[in-house]
Amino acid sequence: MKSAILGFGVVGSGTYEVLARGTCDIEVKRILDVKNNPHVQDKLTCDINDIINDEEISIVAETMGGLHPAYEYVCACMKAGKNVVTSNKKLVAAYYEELISLAKENNVVFRFSASAGGGIPWLSNIIRRAATEKILKIQGIINGTTNYILDSMQTRGMDFTDALSEAQSLGYAERDPSSDIDGEDIKFKCAISSSCAFGAHICEADIPVFSLRTLKCSDMDYAAKMGMCIRYMTFSSVNPDDSFAAYVEPSFVSSGSLESSVHLNNNLVSLFGEYSGRLAFYGQGAGKYPTGASVASDMIEILKTNNFSLVCDRRGKVDNSGEMHRYFIRTERSFSEIEKIAETYEEKNGVFYAVTREISVFDMHGLASNIKKCDENAFFAGIHTEV
Repeated sequence: MKSAILGFGVVGSGTYEVLARGTCDIEVKRILDVKNNPHVQDKLTCDINDIINDEEISIVAETMGGLHPAYEYVCACMKAGKNVVTSNKKLVAAYYEELISLAKENNVVFRFSASAGGGIPWLSNIIRRAATEKILKIQGIINGTTNYILDSMQTRGMDFTDALSEAQSLGYAERDPSSDIDGEDIKFKCAISSSCAFGAHICEADIPVFSLRTLKCSDMDYAAKMGMCIRYMTFSSVNPDDSFAAYVEPSFVSSGSLESSVHLNNNLVSLFGEYSGRLAFYGQGAGKYPTGASVASDMIEILKTNNFSLVCDRRGKVDNSGEMHRYFIRTERSFSEIEKIAETYEEKNGVFYAVTREISVFDMHGLASNIKKCDENAFFAGIHTEV
């Protein structure tokens, strides 16, 4: 079977090398990239039409990233009767429902296992499990960059800035780390994971996020005094009215929890099935070879079975008004709004720390938005004693 790869950066080159070293019967005939690469010079093209119009090519792997022109290229390939695999979380989150429908209309397969969880077999197992039982909830650590920062602060006493710099020097964080530390990356992965789990398109724009950017060592210390540690997590679940709770927050978790033992840049994501209970998946969530292997695995699955059962029959409504838990809040001035909902409220050296009573995710994110207007350095974290 002949294939093509769109984009030859970290993931694209990793996919190519995995396929080249493997024993599968998939030949990469074309690589779309603007940069010269002497190792694959005979396969390079700058024209997507060389791939679209090549009837020998039956699988296309999109590893370019971003929305455009990735969206246009993926659609054109499927309309030309080609199966498509992608690692592009931004693309999948934005056009999930449309791309699944387009694949069905053209009798091709659209797979995206590498778009959330990287090398972890996360999405593929969500989809398999959703075919046999109702998935009630998903949760987890699904960003290696921020977990490396948090683990470095917790285990080595580093401050946030130094831990981030070290993550950048090791290649775990981008030069501009905003997507990771402000939660955008996790939000995309939450949207994709939830959509696969619940059979409805959960739009990333509807998922509220608390940033990790303002985290300080004093917040880590406060968590430790409570017998907890901080992890950056995503949560989603099915509500009784068939709407969905979905959100991303720094989270206080018990020091004895699975999440608390996730170190360095590893991920841990879990699904909770109606019959099977909790199923947890651990490992490297990013990187050239783990992600490249996940893309290659999707391609091999298409070659072997051509089967990927996905259900998406509606746009999901996100409603966090019934999702209740306590929160930790740290501010640089007092707020009467916080005092009204506080279980404990104390001031130390001009800094105010609060642990709230149970409050809905919807209400807390609304309150936090107002507080951030007056105190941009305020920090918010959910308290999850059940995790």
